[in-house]
Amino acid sequence: MSAIEDLKTTMARLRSREGGCPWDQEQTHATLVRCLIDEVSELIETIDRGDYPHMREELGDVLIQVVFHACIAEEGGHFNFDDVAREINDKLVRRHPHVFGADKLQTSDQVLAQWEVIKATEKKNGPVPNAAKLFKELPPRLPALMFAEAVWKQIEKKQLSTAGVADVAQVQALGQHLTAESLGRMLFEITAAARAKGLDPEGALRLHAEKVVKRVEENAGV
Repeated sequence: MSAIEDLKTTMARLRSREGGCPWDQEQTHATLVRCLIDEVSELIETIDRGDYPHMREELGDVLIQVVFHACIAEEGGHFNFDDVAREINDKLVRRHPHVFGADKLQTSDQVLAQWEVIKATEKKNGPVPNAAKLFKELPPRLPALMFAEAVWKQIEKKQLSTAGVADVAQVQALGQHLTAESLGRMLFEITAAARAKGLDPEGALRLHAEKVVKRVEENAGV
């Protein structure tokens, strides 16, 4: 068997009610969420270090989370690992006609523009200004800083009004002389100040970003 088939067989054995592992048997999609977050975090650390031996190990830890969830879903009659692999493979082929079809693109910007058109076509209606779609692409469990960055990216991409939530000119002026070092220092000092005041910087940024989402949707009339 292939390595992936061996892995699927091992997971099925661990989940088996006869001779399986008690801990693995007890797990659900919900209980595994923290495990997935932890494993992805550890993988990112190896990527940041360029640590290939440990990166291989951490990629395996992330992969087993995918296999684990697929195994649980299969037990419930929903889908299996092959369905997951088939669906993402079909999506990759469908969204890369410049590779698997006759279309030819030369730049990353062209690829990204085509990607958005294809996604809109798949959804049949395309980008529509309503609450279900303005910020639909934002994973709610992103860390607050990444969530805020993603909110701003959506605002820029969809050219949404920031009235009442941000002064674009001020933002541009603030960023004009910003560097990675000065930004890191500012964020660190803000975190230190928040700790001194007994405030939660992660929670504060999350709350503000969610307020921005709500106001931007109100500006768009949704």
